[in-house]
Amino acid sequence: MLLTIAFILLILWFLGVIGVYTIGWFIHILLVVAIILFLIRVIRGENPLK
Repeated sequence: MLLTIAFILLILWFLGVIGVYTIGWFIHILLVVAIILFLIRVIRGENPLK
């Protein structure tokens, strides 16, 4: 499920970089949160792609 959320955020971030500047900052924050959650799962030893 985390992989799905990260993939969706990555697509939204890419769209934000290309043309949607009004919510671009929000997408960047969500992308950073998704990366942090991914790293926490890796550090804890869980399967991050589960």
